[in-house]
Amino acid sequence: MDVMMKGKPLTTNSTVPVKGEQAPDFSLNDLNEKAISLSDYKGEVVLISTFPDINTSTCSRQTAKFNEMARTLDSTRILSISTNTKEEQKDWCSAKEIDMDLLHDSDRSFSKAYGLYVEEMDKTARAVFVLNREGQIVYREVVKEMSQDPNYEEAIAAARHEEAEMT
Repeated sequence: MDVMMKGKPLTTNSTVPVKGEQAPDFSLNDLNEKAISLSDYKGEVVLISTFPDINTSTCSRQTAKFNEMARTLDSTRILSISTNTKEEQKDWCSAKEIDMDLLHDSDRSFSKAYGLYVEEMDKTARAVFVLNREGQIVYREVVKEMSQDPNYEEAIAAARHEEAEMT
């Protein structure tokens, strides 16, 4: 898939899963080095937020915004994923109250499985997925210009819709 960084064309490693498909399972470590797998959340609504680098303004804003919005959701799990190191993610989290799982894709396995790996930058493209209780993708946005924000409102609306389907 083609994306851009500040107008420079880049290509991801593969095709990104689309709405209606089953989300590929993965296992990544959180900030405590606990392995977190997508299959751990079977039966729950999941919002996956990916970004290139927590230490840039857009990525920091995206992570903070979804963390803030997590408090407004009843039963959606938010997973924020980047290729940053655990230490970089921990530094970002210091002095913040985090209501989501921040996962580091150290070996790029998630990024590659989801077709979001940008080899030229060794980073993950910016994207948001919402998964229903069965792990099926019900919302997908791959941000074409990676220096721009995703559509927070649409992603949260999709998660709220799936929460409502659960009741």
